[in-house]
Amino acid sequence: MEEDYIRVINITMFGVISWGLIFILLRRIFSNYSFDFSTRIVSALHATVAVILATLTIQDWSCPVCPTASMSTIQQMETMAFSLSYMTYDLICSNFVQLLSIDNAVHHSICILGFVAGLCSRECGSEIVAALWIGEISTPFLNLRVILKEIGYRDTDLNLAADVISFSICSLINKGLARMVGGPYLVYVTISVDSPFLIKAMALGLQLVSAFWFYKILKMMRYKLIKKSIPTENLLG
Repeated sequence: MEEDYIRVINITMFGVISWGLIFILLRRIFSNYSFDFSTRIVSALHATVAVILATLTIQDWSCPVCPTASMSTIQQMETMAFSLSYMTYDLICSNFVQLLSIDNAVHHSICILGFVAGLCSRECGSEIVAALWIGEISTPFLNLRVILKEIGYRDTDLNLAADVISFSICSLINKGLARMVGGPYLVYVTISVDSPFLIKAMALGLQLVSAFWFYKILKMMRYKLIKKSIPTENLLG
C-alpha cells in the first residue's frame, strides 16, 4: 500500500517537471508562435494519452463506471497521478503568464482537489477515471482548431470548415453527448453511492463547468456562422 502511494507521488512530481520541459522545448521549436500555441500542443498531448490510459483501466465494458465506490486499482491511481501532474503544471504555467481564465482556473482547481481526494482515499477510481475520459475526449480537436488559426488559417474557408467540423463532431457530439448526457449520469452515480464528500463536490462542480463551456461552444458556433454569412448576403444584395 505504501509503495503505491510512493509511486503515485513520484509520477506526479516527475510529470510536473516533464510537462514543463516539454513546454520549454516546444517554445524553442515554435519560437515564432505564441505562448498559447505551445500550451495547446501540450494540452492535446496530455488529453490523448489520458484518454488512452483511462480506456485501459476499464474493468467492465458493459459498465465502464463499475465497480462504483470501490477501492481504486493501481492503474487508476497512476492515471489520476498522470493527469494531476498536468493540471498542476498547467495551472502554474498559465498563472505565471496571466493567461489563465476564470473558468479554466475553476476547472483545474476542482480537478486537482478531486484527484488528490481520490488518491488519498483510494476510492471511486472508476468514477474519477470515467470523468477524466469524458472531460478530455474532445480536447485534442478543440486545440486543433486554435492551432490552425495560428499557423495562418484564420478567417478562411478552411478555418471555418475546421471550426464547424471540430465544433459539430467533436464538441457537440463529445461535449454534448459525453458531458451533457454521460456527465449528469456520472454525477448521479457518484452522488448516489457512498463516496467521499470532496469527490461528490468535484463531480457536481465539473458538471457545472461543462455546462458553461457547452453554452460558450454554441455561442461561438452561432457567431462564426453568422459572421461568414453576412458578406455573402451583402454580395447577393
